[in-house]
Amino acid sequence: MTVTIVGSQLGDEGKGALVDLWGGDADVVVRYQGGDNAGHTVVEGGEEYALSLVPSGAVRGKVGVLGNGCVVNPRTLFEEIGTLRERGLDPDVRVAKRAHVIMPYHRRIDGIEEGAKADSDSGVEVGTTGRGIGPTYEDKAGRRGVRIGDLLDPEVLRERLEYVVPQKRALVEDVYGLEAGEELDVDALHEEYARFGRRLREEGMVVNCSDFLYERREAGDDVMFEGAQGTLIDVDHGSYPYVTSSNPTAGGAATGTGVGPTVTGRGEVVGVVKGYLSRVGEGPMPTELDGDEREEALASDIREKGGEFGTVTGRPRRIGWLDVPMLRHATRVNGYTGIAVNHLDVLAGLDELKVGHAYELEGEERLSLPATTERWGECEPVYREFDTWEEFDADAVSEGGYEALPGAAREYLEYLEDQLDTPVHAVGVGPDREQTVVRTNPWT
Repeated sequence: MTVTIVGSQLGDEGKGALVDLWGGDADVVVRYQGGDNAGHTVVEGGEEYALSLVPSGAVRGKVGVLGNGCVVNPRTLFEEIGTLRERGLDPDVRVAKRAHVIMPYHRRIDGIEEGAKADSDSGVEVGTTGRGIGPTYEDKAGRRGVRIGDLLDPEVLRERLEYVVPQKRALVEDVYGLEAGEELDVDALHEEYARFGRRLREEGMVVNCSDFLYERREAGDDVMFEGAQGTLIDVDHGSYPYVTSSNPTAGGAATGTGVGPTVTGRGEVVGVVKGYLSRVGEGPMPTELDGDEREEALASDIREKGGEFGTVTGRPRRIGWLDVPMLRHATRVNGYTGIAVNHLDVLAGLDELKVGHAYELEGEERLSLPATTERWGECEPVYREFDTWEEFDADAVSEGGYEALPGAAREYLEYLEDQLDTPVHAVGVGPDREQTVVRTNPWT
């Protein structure tokens, strides 16, 4: 059995909480794309764990795998593992040999290029995290990347570095006119990353991801696939160029792990939806609450109540009403068998509640996104208003089940089921794992 967890919006939907909840029934949890630009916050028994690279299942004692579709910063990986160990956990993390390595020069170039775009009238400033994700995927596509398997062989590692580092040095010095530092010193890089390779080997962390998952499944293990970010920042299906550099959508689970699409396609695919919308970085957001002082105050209240600040960067997120055309697009692209709606408690006690039901573009109503980001930015939201509901006790509602939710909240959820033709499997009513109303367990 497999279950794939996918973000349905612009990231930050609370995927980690669902992976943590349902990961208790999995044996292996696999990240299939992204790097340490993705933040998952998991709360267990009042304890909060902020993870940027280690798969969320680590908090539940599951085997965690970083698949070949991921880009891995070994510094971040070992720092996170060390922090979890200090807090009494013993994470079992495996890393695909085919996963690409984020090198220090990737981070340097990421910052330089984003700054250059900001200073240029014609450049598109994406608002990256500066973690080197995009440049690493660029090198992967350009066939000049360093992979985890290369770290295990010092001679191969040196060959890779001696090929790519002079190119990066020329970019920094000759194109941007900046001074290169230790991040472009072949000897220093070789020494540090060969050491990472020795540690990965000594701790038994490196695997052939496809073979490893095949063997685990043949042994009867259940596997959960964990996407980072969200559908609308998928490099192929999102609001390009305001996107990440990989595929968070469900199809990425196959290409990012070496498990065939006929395997993941027979399993469950659950889309995680936040009850409103948030975004870090640039790009269109038709339902954004930024029109006047009243809307900005409402956005601020939701941001504070929902803790809408980036797990990795701490940046305040932009806030908007739920965008249903976006969700229709996500449902089609991912092929959801169910959705989970998080942060419903954040909407409690509001004076008003709306959703963007459709868009208006050049006098026509549209129920889904245009294919180009420029056209999406021209869309005006067509709103539907909903009755609000009072604040409730999250623990009491979790214990009482779906019928314990306020009637207006159930109407809100049933509207989504109708529009997406997809059942609501779970409803998050608080930050803790136990503060979730589960209607359907995807494993059963």
